[in-house]
Amino acid sequence: MRIKRKIGPKGQVVIPKVIREALGIQPGDEIIMEVREKELLMKPGLDPEEFVEEFCSPGRKKLTRKMDLEKIMEGEAEDRIVLH
Repeated sequence: MRIKRKIGPKGQVVIPKVIREALGIQPGDEIIMEVREKELLMKPGLDPEEFVEEFCSPGRKKLTRKMDLEKIMEGEAEDRIVLH
């Protein structure tokens, strides 16, 4: 689906209702914006804990052991610093 929009004087863009409904975005929700080779990708934001649970729970099964989310995020940050 492609919809053309103009940027407002304050740099704002209105997300059309049909797109908000398709993505389940409601007023007050957070979104993630990512620039990829001169393109802007926008997607609904997830709470980090929700993301990890959704990502690590195939078939809606729960993990058998508790994960330390802060430790995982710290390790990811350290890996990114080393790579750059």
